[in-house]
Amino acid sequence: MPSRHVLVRRPGPRLAEGLVTHIDRRPVDAALALCQWETYVRTLRAHGWHVTEVPAADDCPDAVFVEDTMVVFRNVALLARPGADTRRPETDAAREAVRALGCSVNEIRAPGTLDGGDVLKIGDTVFVGRGGRTNAEGVRQLRAAFEPLGARVVAVPVSRVLHLKSAVTALPDGTVIGHPPLVDDPAAFPRFLPVPEESGAHVVLLGGGKLLMAADAPRSAELFADLGYEPVPVDIGEFEKLEGCVTCLSVRLRELYA
Repeated sequence: MPSRHVLVRRPGPRLAEGLVTHIDRRPVDAALALCQWETYVRTLRAHGWHVTEVPAADDCPDAVFVEDTMVVFRNVALLARPGADTRRPETDAAREAVRALGCSVNEIRAPGTLDGGDVLKIGDTVFVGRGGRTNAEGVRQLRAAFEPLGARVVAVPVSRVLHLKSAVTALPDGTVIGHPPLVDDPAAFPRFLPVPEESGAHVVLLGGGKLLMAADAPRSAELFADLGYEPVPVDIGEFEKLEGCVTCLSVRLRELYA
């Protein structure tokens, strides 16, 4: 059976200093952010996910966004080389955590850059956003790492948001969802469903048709419920102030087999 392992990382004391690129900076309540993060982790556990906490990186304000440290396909973890220099120390402890779960580990090397949030996997298709944080060499190295494992790598443009998965994610049937003003090219995806709210574009597949999503997208939640899915809302408002969403707070490892 597929695994349900997930990596998370506790927000650090410098969270409010996290990078912002496409939105205006707003004050972040660190104590409230920690409460929201703990609820997020409890929700994962409540839906059968085995949680591994990557050691904190208190000197790295953005370290809570652990998804950006790697991309996992099959049993191979490709360690990122973040496009923002200040985020590169985040990968060290993440490497050890994923190795302890039995993954083979590869890594992006200079001059390549790749953020995990720029990668959307749908079955064997791996969409990678080419934009501000991921460059052409990073895409090339991702392709070299995963195509021998059976992946089909498709590069798509990203210019309106921080990462590809800031714009789009996918439903369990493979339909890509996104808020149209933030998606560079909806036609890049075989099936695209527009959603009415920006944060409605971000879902984590919990299993059994359940969708973990931000609590501030009620119209999108209603749309998903009409399609037969069960929205599981969580409040991540403090992380949204730093261009975060439900996907970037964890790394889901669904293909680890004993």
